[in-house]
Amino acid sequence: MSRYHAYDPLARIYDRHWGFFATSVYPILDHLVLGKLSPGCAVLDLCCGTGQLAAELSRQGYLTTGLDGSAAMIEVARKNAPDVEFIVQDARNIDLPRRFSAVLSTFDSLNHVMSLGELEQVFQSVFTLLEGGGYFAFDLNMEEGYRSRWRGSFAYVEEDHVCAGRTSHDANEKTGRFDVTLFEPKGSGWERTDFSLTQRWYEESEIRERLRKVGFEEPQSFDGNEPIVEGAPYEGRMFFVARKR
Repeated sequence: MSRYHAYDPLARIYDRHWGFFATSVYPILDHLVLGKLSPGCAVLDLCCGTGQLAAELSRQGYLTTGLDGSAAMIEVARKNAPDVEFIVQDARNIDLPRRFSAVLSTFDSLNHVMSLGELEQVFQSVFTLLEGGGYFAFDLNMEEGYRSRWRGSFAYVEEDHVCAGRTSHDANEKTGRFDVTLFEPKGSGWERTDFSLTQRWYEESEIRERLRKVGFEEPQSFDGNEPIVEGAPYEGRMFFVARKR
């Protein structure tokens, strides 16, 4: 669990500036998976962040559980979705007593898993959690996404925080790096926090192979460059759907 502590300083800022992504892809999730489920069935939001998707799933009538490795993210999520059960656990070694009709993971959460071996652990955990016939849907940043988006700086200047970030990628290592400097009020002054987060990209064939290896039926993949439903495309992103036999 220790490496997930790195995400704690980002929780409040993530909620403010990036949490919307999860709900923006809800129509895609509905098209690919949710529309095939029975009303009121159990759904797990894996790597749920600050809970925006979990909140929407609960509003739509699903029995929703959210899981994330960052305690700070979960603390914010509980405020955003008070009707949802949230759990702090490592996605590579999930231990839950119930089974789910679907497991969803959005906003390239699984790109934060830094090796194929660990990604296979996540897939195995998900496979165990699913009911027979259950669905696993997730998105990943692909190499194109890092080349096109992870190469610049940005800043948010608000009354209660200043957040400056820089993204970069290493084509040889297949990694992306997100360096953040955060200023927040503390006492009569401001406190500075610096931290870095990393991601890794994988080939589509590698993802399919690992899904099949743990027992999923032939997975499907959908290129975000082509609109999956009506709306803007998701450049450099791919959506995967796998089903348990």
